[in-house]
Amino acid sequence: MTVLPLFAWGVEGCRRMAGVRFGAVVRPLVSGATYRQGVHLLLGGVLLLPYVLVAVLFVRMFTVPDAPYGLLLLVLALAVVIGVVPPFLRGTRALEIAAARALLGVALPDPTGTAESGREAWETRLRAALWFAVHLVAGGVVALLILIPLVMGVTFVVQWFGITGGALDGLRIGPLDEHDTGWLSLLGVATLAGVLYAVAGLGALAAVMAPVLLGPSPAERIAALEARAARLAERNRLARELHDSIGHALTVTMLQASATLHLLDTDLEFARGALQAIEETGRAATEDLDRVLGMLREDERADELGLRRAAQGADERAGARVGGAPRHGLGDLDRLVAHSRGTGVEVDTEIEGSVDDLPALVSREGYRIIQESLTNVLRHAGPVPVALRVAVTGPTLTIEVSNPVAASRPRREGGRGLEGIRERVTLLGGTMTAGPDGAHWRVSVRLPALEGEAS
Repeated sequence: MTVLPLFAWGVEGCRRMAGVRFGAVVRPLVSGATYRQGVHLLLGGVLLLPYVLVAVLFVRMFTVPDAPYGLLLLVLALAVVIGVVPPFLRGTRALEIAAARALLGVALPDPTGTAESGREAWETRLRAALWFAVHLVAGGVVALLILIPLVMGVTFVVQWFGITGGALDGLRIGPLDEHDTGWLSLLGVATLAGVLYAVAGLGALAAVMAPVLLGPSPAERIAALEARAARLAERNRLARELHDSIGHALTVTMLQASATLHLLDTDLEFARGALQAIEETGRAATEDLDRVLGMLREDERADELGLRRAAQGADERAGARVGGAPRHGLGDLDRLVAHSRGTGVEVDTEIEGSVDDLPALVSREGYRIIQESLTNVLRHAGPVPVALRVAVTGPTLTIEVSNPVAASRPRREGGRGLEGIRERVTLLGGTMTAGPDGAHWRVSVRLPALEGEAS
């Protein structure tokens, strides 16, 4: 009883193995990749043709009796220089990368145009020139395969139908002659298959060698990593902007709406003021959202244009490239405090020094830090009194936000408030402490307030 299942399992395994092997044998003949790679290699043959014609021309000129050999040597040297220069050009490498990516199916990044040192630049150009030479040689081989074996194979196949005329008269290949039409047709089919296998093999070899010879240099890899890091930093910055501005607006709006719902019938004046505060908060949040979305649209345009540069001072540039859209700073602190007071949070503000003299970047980040701190108070402590102190003393901006901890109100878990504040502080080279201080929760931030240190 156990022999038959084992036999059936063995037969099924052999059938699957035969199917796999048959598929591997036939795939190069029917795969579109073979023909795309053949086109790529054939382009090398087209590029090789001028070199072959010039070489044949000079060979004939040097075989002419009493030719002006000195002049011919000078012209030959000039022709060699002209023929050697193109493989070392940056544009040639860019074209070869585009062709290899489209026809060979190789994932190659675009050249970044990063300034490389002399040694790295020459190494990159030598690799590109070597690829150019390999492309030409492989293209010449494919051209020969098309001109001789492919034409012969097609001729042998179609002679079965008697449409070759007298092209095969007097042909003799081993024991075969023009009368062995059946065998010649089989030989033609085998020749055609051999040409396709050869093209597939050369194409696969080219696909393996392309990343080695056309791949990015160490300097280009570093530039790509820096550009990627800059894009990630910019995205994180925009995420913080959205979290802080929209999160604060939603928190204030929810608290105002909740208070309005409870006091609408008893305190109409308060409800009117709350609705006005909701309108102002929504308008400010819409402005912030439009500004951040404008930054995202500009970043997408920059990627489409290939402008991948390492970001230095990305926050400064972002404000400029959206047409000078207004950005909140510590000069708008009164407006922020007014919004918070409208939710029932009494903010006792103390400002020391002049916040108008702060660098724009420090002023904006300081505003966001205070905004997020007040949002955290609303989320975790509710409408409790808050003590806010902003001090500009020499090269340091100090921000302290303190609020009593409500014992009856459990602290919510999750959120990115403190994490976002810490990221802002770290990027500006400042320090931050946050945690319970007796019966209060205190957030203390110190930022460098000098232009050179903050940028």
